Amino acid sequence: MELKSPEKEVEYKTVFKDDGSIKFIKKTDEKRGRKSRSSGGQFELRARKDLEEKGWIVDKWSNQVDLKREGVIPCKRVFKRFGIGKGVMTIGTGFPDFVCFEKRGNTYEVIGVEVKVGGVLDRIEKEKCVWLLKNNIFSKILVAKKVKIKNRVHVEYVDFEEISRKMR
Repeated sequence: MELKSPEKEVEYKTVFKDDGSIKFIKKTDEKRGRKSRSSGGQFELRARKDLEEKGWIVDKWSNQVDLKREGVIPCKRVFKRFGIGKGVMTIGTGFPDFVCFEKRGNTYEVIGVEVKVGGVLDRIEKEKCVWLLKNNIFSKILVAKKVKIKNRVHVEYVDFEEISRKMR
């Protein structure tokens, strides 16, 4: 009688970067990253649909804030190779995610919406929001976060002014 032990799956995956260097990625981290990216994309679509239902005209914001030059610049278009991201050209990588318009009488209100599943902005994103509001690019910036109520996903919007009050 032979005793068979289960074969272990290789823990690391080898990835070759564009500059020719090698990077080892844990397979568990790769799966977690794939799930996080897909759930973030799904939540972004849900937030967009929710804003459109509320009467906003929503478009993907394709600009980025450059804090060094202190200006708004177009986003870089990134091509991810086939081994990493199945050969996809990513275009909509701006900050914030959406620009929204709503007609108010003879004028339009223009707001920016950043979608975060956890609702937490990092330090650089907060600095970009402060710059956008200070330079009157947007009248206000909302952060959309995911809230579960009775096992149903809802979108909750937090005004950046509330977040900035808590900043040091």
